[in-house]
Amino acid sequence: MTSRRSFLKSTTLASAGVLIAPSLLKHYDKKYIGLQLYTVRDAMQTDPSGTLAKVAQIGYNSVEGATYTGTEMFYGMDPKTFANVLKQNGLIMPSSHYRLGEEKVNGESQKGTILNDWDRAVDDAAAVGVKYMVCAYLSTDERGNLDHYKKIGEDFNKAGERCKKAGIQLCYHNHDFEFVQQDGKYPYETLLQNTDKNLVKMEMDIYWVTKAGQDPVALINKHPGRFPLWHVKDMDNTADKAFTEVGNGTIDFKRVFKLADKAGLKYFFVEQDKTPGSPFDSITKSISYIKKNLV
Repeated sequence: MTSRRSFLKSTTLASAGVLIAPSLLKHYDKKYIGLQLYTVRDAMQTDPSGTLAKVAQIGYNSVEGATYTGTEMFYGMDPKTFANVLKQNGLIMPSSHYRLGEEKVNGESQKGTILNDWDRAVDDAAAVGVKYMVCAYLSTDERGNLDHYKKIGEDFNKAGERCKKAGIQLCYHNHDFEFVQQDGKYPYETLLQNTDKNLVKMEMDIYWVTKAGQDPVALINKHPGRFPLWHVKDMDNTADKAFTEVGNGTIDFKRVFKLADKAGLKYFFVEQDKTPGSPFDSITKSISYIKKNLV
């Protein structure tokens, strides 16, 4: 099973004192239950069309992409072909993951990243119907100190401007390293403070926020409207705090979903980086819990 890093490289209402804009009071569309395709990455590499059909049969009706970066294709397909495969299976792909592109791969810059050939990436995303382009991850070499995170914030603002012209929203997806303090401050807060809240929003990975010792609800209350996308993945009750099926772990998703509107939630995606057996068995368990308890 490939790691997220190697995979991405290779495949490249108001609370007191806070005013909520009317647009944030709109309910998200509960009919969409999404899957981040990284969960079924091996199957997507060998049989993307068949895998998407299987995902739809299980009950998911939206997906989030994970492979454009590096190839400038969607799972080996050009935008038009991929869009047709999605449509044939009754799926939408409102969001897709990308890389910053500061890190070189085999000595070369990655295309289709925020820092390299972003124009084409945005155009291709628009052709597929993507509404949110998400920076998925910062490699160890891309993180640096707080000043470097400020520079990344500038890069995000510029990329977000380009996205806006195409009717797309740029977002950033967190892990847990953004919550390791530097000089008494979290890099995540630096990113939030050094990006335009309208140009750069956040995809909250509820698992990683929780594993980092943070409270998703507190983050939402502090930054209302900043989290239009969520990754819904659970944490098991072991010392390792490993990934597990939604509803099979320790995260109180009902508590978080109560703040969906305040967060500005538009779409959420089930993701399970590692599964004990077939990922299709795990995503079936997750969607069953979600349908019964969260939507």
